[in-house]
Amino acid sequence: MLTNPAHREQFNVSSPSYAAALLRDIFGNPFRPVAFSPLWRTDTAVAIAAQMYESRDFSAMPILADALQDAGCDSDDILSHCRGGELHVRGCWVVDLVLGKE
Repeated sequence: MLTNPAHREQFNVSSPSYAAALLRDIFGNPFRPVAFSPLWRTDTAVAIAAQMYESRDFSAMPILADALQDAGCDSDDILSHCRGGELHVRGCWVVDLVLGKE
């Protein structure tokens, strides 16, 4: 389900580009696995991720990036995924990593 109106206009849910964006959001890049440090699971990062997961509103992804960076995250893959304007859905690989759903 698309929660961001901009994504509804950007993606036709039956198009291959939607399917590709959905797969990238859920699985990330399978050729570049990301190491996630448990130290990055601060109370703030977990609270932001949990709120997005429960509400299915991922507009706070850039704020999650800031919280992760404040916790010491230096992964370009994680931070750019959070700060990019991509499609995000429940099951987003970064949110799942923060919530320990790996």
